Amino acid sequence: MPHAIDLAVEDARWETAIPDLEARVTRAVEAGLAIAPDRPDGSVEVSILLADDAAVQDLNRTWRGKDKPTNVLSFPAAPQPVHPGVPTPLGDVVLAYETLVRESAEQSKPLQNHLAHLLVHGILHCLGQDHEIGEAEADAMEALEVAALATLGIPDPYA
Repeated sequence: MPHAIDLAVEDARWETAIPDLEARVTRAVEAGLAIAPDRPDGSVEVSILLADDAAVQDLNRTWRGKDKPTNVLSFPAAPQPVHPGVPTPLGDVVLAYETLVRESAEQSKPLQNHLAHLLVHGILHCLGQDHEIGEAEADAMEALEVAALATLGIPDPYA
C-alpha cells in the first residue's frame, strides 16, 4: 500500500515558484521515509501544508510559544495502533513560503532543493528525530537528511 501524502497549498506562490510541485513534495517525503530508522511498518499518512509566513507564525506562537515565522514546523501524530491495510498517521509538516524563499536566496540554493530538505527534515521530526537535544542527535539527523537528499540528486545542504 502506498503512502498517503495529503498536500494542501495554502499560498499559491508555491505552485508558481516550483515546477511539478506535487511530484517534488511526494519524492521528498518518500525519501525521508525511506531513510528514517524508526519508520513504522507499512504505509503512513502525512499531511503537508505549504503556507505563508503569517500562517506559520500563528502556528508557531500557538503551539511553541514563539511569536515569529520559521521555515518548517512538524507536528507528530500521537502513537496509534496499527491496523492492517490502513496507513499509520505520521503527523503534519508545515512550511513558510517567504522564509524558504529568503533562506534559499541567502544560501544560494535552488528553492526546490531547500523545500525538499525541509520536507525531509520535517518528516524525520515526525518520526522522532530531534536535533535540539544534543550534538550527537543533531549530527545523526543531519546525516539522515544528507543521505535522503542524495537519493534525490540534491547536494549536501550543510556543505
